[in-house]
Amino acid sequence: MKKLLVIMFLAALVGTAYAQQAPAKQAFAAFTWDSQAHDFGKIKQGVPVTHEFKFTNTGKTPLIITNVQASCGCTTPSWTKEEVMPGGTGFIKATYNAAAMGAFNKTVTVTANIESGFVQLSIKGEVQTGTETQE
Repeated sequence: MKKLLVIMFLAALVGTAYAQQAPAKQAFAAFTWDSQAHDFGKIKQGVPVTHEFKFTNTGKTPLIITNVQASCGCTTPSWTKEEVMPGGTGFIKATYNAAAMGAFNKTVTVTANIESGFVQLSIKGEVQTGTETQE
């Protein structure tokens, strides 16, 4: 009887130990950006400006961008719609319409199958009348 109790105790102990093991780590895609911020500097009012953010998938699984959202209606994003295989490249374009005078600082949130779930890109600059801009 004692042997049976010892065996049952050991079986319960081993079962508990296996239940405590961490699950296998999920593989994620990963962005490596050329740059995550862009400064347009001084730009002319009424003339939209565009910057293309380029990235490489340095993860172990295909990168899938599920959404790209600008922080305001004055910025329009476009992006690579198809899966980006490991080692492959893609882009996010941000176009600012430059209608309002003054400084601007906007973000573009990219949602994808990366570990953090999303990444933010930023654009900034200053909209001036045509006579004040510097090339």
